[in-house]
Amino acid sequence: MHARPYEMLPKPGDAVADISTPRPIIDEVRMQANIARVQAYADQHGLALRPHIKTHKLPSIAKLQVAAGAKGINCQKITEAEVFANAGFEDILITYNILGPDKLERLAALNERISSLKVAADNRTTVEGLSKHFAKLKPITVLVECDTGAGRCGVQTPQEAFELAKLIHDMPGLTFGGLLTYPKPHAAAAVQTYFSEALSLLTSAGIPCPVVSHAGTPSLFEGHQVPAATEYRAGTYIYNDRSMIRAGHCTEADCAMTILATVVSRPAPGRAIIDAGAKTLTSDLSGFGDYGLVVGFPDAVIKALWEEHGAIDISACKDTFPAIGEKIRIIPNHTCVVTNMFDTMVFHRDGVVTRVEDIAARGLVW
Repeated sequence: MHARPYEMLPKPGDAVADISTPRPIIDEVRMQANIARVQAYADQHGLALRPHIKTHKLPSIAKLQVAAGAKGINCQKITEAEVFANAGFEDILITYNILGPDKLERLAALNERISSLKVAADNRTTVEGLSKHFAKLKPITVLVECDTGAGRCGVQTPQEAFELAKLIHDMPGLTFGGLLTYPKPHAAAAVQTYFSEALSLLTSAGIPCPVVSHAGTPSLFEGHQVPAATEYRAGTYIYNDRSMIRAGHCTEADCAMTILATVVSRPAPGRAIIDAGAKTLTSDLSGFGDYGLVVGFPDAVIKALWEEHGAIDISACKDTFPAIGEKIRIIPNHTCVVTNMFDTMVFHRDGVVTRVEDIAARGLVW
């Protein structure tokens, strides 16, 4: 455990109610239920499930997902992939354009170590850089990233996807691995149209496309509406959060992560201050007008954050809000960002701490 000398970490058997705050905590029962629910859906529809480790950044949790039936893992940094390779993972997809000699050297070393490493590319510069580096090494598998409407990375049209796939197919040191997308939520029809057109072009040219990878927890249970897809990538489902409740993906009872915080001041009527600020809850609004859902007090509004303070408007609360010194739980807007704010994660079952783990892939640079 990498606890600093002054950090007060709980121990297995401790009561959650006694944990020093602020701290995210994970309900083991809810987490295991989330793993089972999503894996059952993927199995029912014949989709390979590839969990994104960005949410938990813990090999122990990824092992639970793979044990339940998931196919490999998804990372976005080489350093993350290295951590998981060190933990024994052999099937890793890095969904990012990888550029520059320092990164390519580390990528090549990782490619030699594990049996199935794949990367994404959406431009000729990335592909040519990969080919130049891997031409005399063990080939690297490359998937073409497609923009099916989210407006992030990705080639813009099926024709461009085909052309980049052909370039990968023809260049030394590379193996064309398929197509992938990170779409905007609830856009299955657009994704299917894009993939179908790109696959038709690839088939006509005699280029096999072994993987067609779809993604996104908000639309996870719509994955079967893209029949062209062979696998689904998702991360947030392992813990869930307030944005997933809004998306209809889950309910409050499915949220495994909550933030434990203490009321430290009641400076004015209708206002409470907690010890969870931007360095805990993060400033990620995720489209909300406030910074989290206070469990048991739906009318409380976390309206402002400073680094170590959170201001809650409790004027509309129907029940008596906890007093100074009492603790509350908050469902964060975006759980994945919270993970990256802490060195350790506390797990519990029925209010009793079960384990405390270092967040192995937290805060890593490229």
